[in-house]
Amino acid sequence: MTKGKGLPAREPQTATRSRQPGMPAWVPEAARIYLAHVEEGRSIRDLAREAQVHPSTILRQVRRIESSRDDPLVDEALRRLAGSSRPLALTDPALERRALPALRRLAEPDAVLAVARDMENGVILRERPGSDPVRLHVLERGVAESMALRGWIDCPDLGARIRRYRITGPGREALRRALAEDAMAARGLAEAPTPFRGPENASDPHLSHLRPTLVESPLVALSRRRDGEGQPFLCRELVAAGERLREDYDIAGTGPAFDWEGVLRDLAEGALPGAPERTGPLAARGRVLAALNDLGPGLADVALRCCCLTEGLELVERRMGWSQRSGKIVLRIALQRLRQHYDLHRPAPGPLIG
Repeated sequence: MTKGKGLPAREPQTATRSRQPGMPAWVPEAARIYLAHVEEGRSIRDLAREAQVHPSTILRQVRRIESSRDDPLVDEALRRLAGSSRPLALTDPALERRALPALRRLAEPDAVLAVARDMENGVILRERPGSDPVRLHVLERGVAESMALRGWIDCPDLGARIRRYRITGPGREALRRALAEDAMAARGLAEAPTPFRGPENASDPHLSHLRPTLVESPLVALSRRRDGEGQPFLCRELVAAGERLREDYDIAGTGPAFDWEGVLRDLAEGALPGAPERTGPLAARGRVLAALNDLGPGLADVALRCCCLTEGLELVERRMGWSQRSGKIVLRIALQRLRQHYDLHRPAPGPLIG
């Protein structure tokens, strides 16, 4: 029997036909077979007879999962699945919906998932030579573990103090499938607005050069454009302001559900609700509300929809009744105001050390 790295050993169960009824549906088949072999003590031949495949096929799957346990995220995911108690992140039926925003961010150029030892959450950063890292998204560790177990992310240097994961081919394929399902669901409701998804036929080989743009936000796309003087249409500081708003929005999304469309309606009526000063998601929600209140109607709409909801400018223009190609100008004005807001509300520096 293959020995697992740290999994509790149990006496083999002869003729066990358990299909692990408590196992979450998202767990890959190879991981299920590995846990049945190592945790339940079922033989390779027994598992092969049940799956109606050759024993060598089962053995290859077991060895592949065993070798992947050098990755701490994969190892921890298997430990938790083998234990009697499993965290919410590993049993949530909507796990793929929780992983989708992370995959969208990781598919952007120069994006990595940074995970440190004993760190409760991971952070998705955009790392470019010659510039400071930009934080894009905060990811629960349990979701990161499930993504690593499914092979959606991979770390080339597992011995580093801070491990940097990048999206893999299977991860991009999972993202394309999720976006395609969302697009089909949106087309099923004639009245439903279609969010920014990029080219719809992502599997067309003639569109393969467009695939990196499938998950880019309007800010990233506009930051590569040039104005009449050859300067970037959105400078680094404006993009950073939009990313900061998105970061607070993502953190606020980990708390209780909130009606952001209602916020925009209340803002148009001059009755934006406040938020208590607390820590965690409620504090992040308060920062988003304060920024939107400072921007005011119109600018708050385009900032929330383009920075946080990643809606396309064309959709925002239609929704707001603006003329074509005016959305990017309004977005730049909103980001300029947003940058001023963050400059005015910058935390006071602490006392000097020593």
